Amino acid sequence: MALIVHKYGGTSVGSPERIQNVAEKVIQFRERGDDVVVVVSAMSGETNRLIALASQLQDKPDPREMDVLISTGEQVTIALLCMALKQRGQDARSYTGTQVHIRTDSAHGKARILEIDEAKMRADLQLGRVVVVAGFQGADEEGNITTLGRGGSDTTAVALAAALKADECQIYTDVDGVYTTDPRVVPEARKLDRITFEEMLELASLGSKVLQIRSVEFAGKYNVPLRVLSSFEEYSDSAGTLITYEEDGMEDALISGIAFNRDEAKLTIAGVPDQPGVAARILGPVGDANIEVDMIVQNISPDGSTTDFTFTVHRNDYTKTLELLSGIAYELGAREVNGDEKIVKISLVGVGMRSHAGIASTMFKTLASEGINIRMISTSEIKVSVVVDEKYLELAVRALHAAFGLEQKP
Repeated sequence: MALIVHKYGGTSVGSPERIQNVAEKVIQFRERGDDVVVVVSAMSGETNRLIALASQLQDKPDPREMDVLISTGEQVTIALLCMALKQRGQDARSYTGTQVHIRTDSAHGKARILEIDEAKMRADLQLGRVVVVAGFQGADEEGNITTLGRGGSDTTAVALAAALKADECQIYTDVDGVYTTDPRVVPEARKLDRITFEEMLELASLGSKVLQIRSVEFAGKYNVPLRVLSSFEEYSDSAGTLITYEEDGMEDALISGIAFNRDEAKLTIAGVPDQPGVAARILGPVGDANIEVDMIVQNISPDGSTTDFTFTVHRNDYTKTLELLSGIAYELGAREVNGDEKIVKISLVGVGMRSHAGIASTMFKTLASEGINIRMISTSEIKVSVVVDEKYLELAVRALHAAFGLEQKP
């Protein structure tokens, strides 16, 4: 007998028929003796519908009232799922984030969980009930409804699993696990049986859309085993991808996956005087404008008097950053400012990099053999990232996937 937390996203509960399917899955776990807590998102499209309603009434909707509004989507789903379970003879009880005492800070739209009172859930589980909790939401100390932002339902599920010391937190999605790369780009991509928290964090931060970073961080911090599965396939104990701590043998694979991000833009401020504090004078105003900087490269001129400073930002911030740099360049007496929106970042990720040399050189040779020029390079202990022209994305990913034999089990 185990305690399992399930999480179902909007697609998985997008219609009464799919909610019936979720109820059947939950009952399968109850029939084998497991206690089950279920976290659900709003039905697919519902949150966008509510946001559209708000925008018709206020140009910049009040954050507090916005949270009150969009939190109702999950309230609908928890009630419907409990009805479906009870129709099948399985007792269940629904809870909003406020009712189950998920206490957060007061940052509306991007609140962080501070603590959870699991007493009500434990009492229901002891009575044989399935506990169904609204994801994505909580309440601050004043009782104001808050929402957790993007990926909030995943974070709710992991937080509940941590509070309850669950045996596993299962994230049900429209994909059947974590793949070596996007199968839409590389049809030979292979589903991974397991991956480390560290690798999953890197993949999520580098463009993989399977899990949100916050939920993986939470799971790693509290050592909650995570499993990613498809809500549309039959469950088995070996289904999906298990995300856990590194174990013996996991470093046998040189590379676990290839992530890529199309939402990149590159900017260069050239001919900047090479003197202490110049990086802060460039990036300070960028940070003050709430623009996140990713990769940074600095090249010093042969005579050491000037430097070219290049960095990447999200493509949506390109125009704003370019305008900022123009003003900064004038103040610093820089030679010019230029940029490029048609770039992508491609990253190799794997804990095997800690104990195997030559991975970066293999990556560079593979790209060179395809005539792909590398614009920027960044490395860490378990990843190597490069920036290349956008037109080479799919060719590069396919070539690297083949070069490292990722279609084959290690």
